[in-house]
Amino acid sequence: MNTDIGGNICKFSWNWQNQEVSIVYETLGNGSPVLLLPAFSTVSMRSEMAEIAQLLAPHFQVFAVDFPGFGDSSRLPFDYQPALYRQFIEDFITSIFQVPVMVVAAGHSAAYILQLAQKLPNLFSRIALIAPTWRGPLPTMGANVNIADFTKDLICLPLLGQFLYKLNTAPSFLKWMYSRHVYTDMSQLTDEFVQYKWNNTQKPGARFAPAAFVTGKLDAVSSQGEFLELAGGLSIPLMEIIGESSPPKSRLEMDALALLPNVRSQILPGTLGMHEEYSHNVVEAIMPFLRTIS
Repeated sequence: MNTDIGGNICKFSWNWQNQEVSIVYETLGNGSPVLLLPAFSTVSMRSEMAEIAQLLAPHFQVFAVDFPGFGDSSRLPFDYQPALYRQFIEDFITSIFQVPVMVVAAGHSAAYILQLAQKLPNLFSRIALIAPTWRGPLPTMGANVNIADFTKDLICLPLLGQFLYKLNTAPSFLKWMYSRHVYTDMSQLTDEFVQYKWNNTQKPGARFAPAAFVTGKLDAVSSQGEFLELAGGLSIPLMEIIGESSPPKSRLEMDALALLPNVRSQILPGTLGMHEEYSHNVVEAIMPFLRTIS
């Protein structure tokens, strides 16, 4: 398996706290721009959007990016937090695009896009959210702030943290994680697939950003009400794709978003990794929305 989507690999030099961060992204196709944002996860990388990119490329110019701390982008030992990603997404979009961009955002990246759309609505023409979430795994499981902080600090320690991270990214654990709430078709979780995901977790500095995500330190909002207020206040066309097999708590959040009068929604097969597992279904659903002329 390749780490790219088959397009032109580019680098964007970004600065955070006086340190240069190398951001890797790919472009594919021609036409109006569409930005693809992968879901935050332990194994987050742009290639999970590969099939969506390839299916959209005959109609649009597609951009797929690795977030700071993930994929092939720099994985520096920052204190990863929402402010970092809010600034990165704003800087990336304002630097790369000269016209309003369409965005397809998976999972946890949804809240960041909604926040930026509230701040700078003219940057966007349309927004499609795929299995959107706003709360990290530990908070979703009921862990309080103290436990989350302690866990994050533990994983970031030099020796013990590396050991704990290794345990939580072992191929057997990754396969279990995917089978529990990321994929629905277990036949897709081949040894090659799991090995590819595991390889992504073994890069130097790989544990810092995932530790922040898992412990809820990358949650851009703190409540369902805040998330819904962001979405409900937008005049930009907004669509949500819901995974019918999503975990119960996540599904409740998705269903609540779908009730907003300005949100177009559709339920499709899949769960939190539906953008990768059921990419054809996702593209079939969002294509008319992206191609509609306002």
